[in-house]
Amino acid sequence: MTEIDEFTPPYLRIVGELRRRITAGELSPGDRVPSTRQIVREWGVAMATASRALTVLRQDNLVRAVPGVGMVVTGSEPTTPGRGARADVRRGPTRGVTRDQVVRAAMEIADAEGLPALSMRRIATELDVPTMSLYRQVRGKEQLLLLMADAAFAAHRLPHTFPPGWRAHLELLCRLQWSIYRRHPWLAQVISLTRPLMAPHAVAHTEWALRALAGHGLDPHTQLHLVAALANHVRGTAVNLEREAEAEQDTGLTDDEWMVAQADVLNGLLAAGEFPHLSRLTRSAVDLNVESLFEFGLQRLLDGMAQLLGQ
Repeated sequence: MTEIDEFTPPYLRIVGELRRRITAGELSPGDRVPSTRQIVREWGVAMATASRALTVLRQDNLVRAVPGVGMVVTGSEPTTPGRGARADVRRGPTRGVTRDQVVRAAMEIADAEGLPALSMRRIATELDVPTMSLYRQVRGKEQLLLLMADAAFAAHRLPHTFPPGWRAHLELLCRLQWSIYRRHPWLAQVISLTRPLMAPHAVAHTEWALRALAGHGLDPHTQLHLVAALANHVRGTAVNLEREAEAEQDTGLTDDEWMVAQADVLNGLLAAGEFPHLSRLTRSAVDLNVESLFEFGLQRLLDGMAQLLGQ
């Protein structure tokens, strides 16, 4: 084990402390280790330093990434002693990687830790190849994000047959998109309506929606705006998914548990009587979450479209 002293790089200090917590049993197998954001706050380091420390622990097989959860402890002792901090020095002959491997590794990182943890260096570390070798497959992060988004949509294929009626057609499409965002919370940060991604499998969703509205006498302006409004509702609601996952990972509390913990604060705000309507609502059994927002907004948008098509 590397001796920690005043000259030890910050990321190795973090590695040493987290390794100590694991071997001492303070963090048991399956427990979540501090996220990159928690490390940034606790040690006062940059995000890249925090990410590098977790990468070393992962290379030493002390932690592993679990999609939607983050890094968890795999065991109390490394199975490959000495790897990690000096792995790049001892790496053997360079092996080639395919574009699919690069994209898949990038998606696994983003799924488990969010987009801030994603970098070309981090992907290279996961694949155990030099960073520059990745640029033979992708030009840079912008193209990588495009490929990741396209792969996310490609993994959830549109049906070959269309349900009867425009409403069922569009509802199916929106629910499919919601499931994609649910699986990949980072995706909502990548998608833009004003600068749409030129990803074939994503463009196919627009075509599918336009097909549902074809033949109803709508002008092109109205058609396109209806399709964009639906897509914006799904994507706009999904923006909350990554923040929700980050907050749960950082605090260890679900949204419901967090609200319970904030009960005293909320009651203090309402006690003065300045917010009577909000106070009345809190006494009712009202459940507000991303799922209910998605469902309520989707049905109201479709209701509005029905009125428009009826005219």
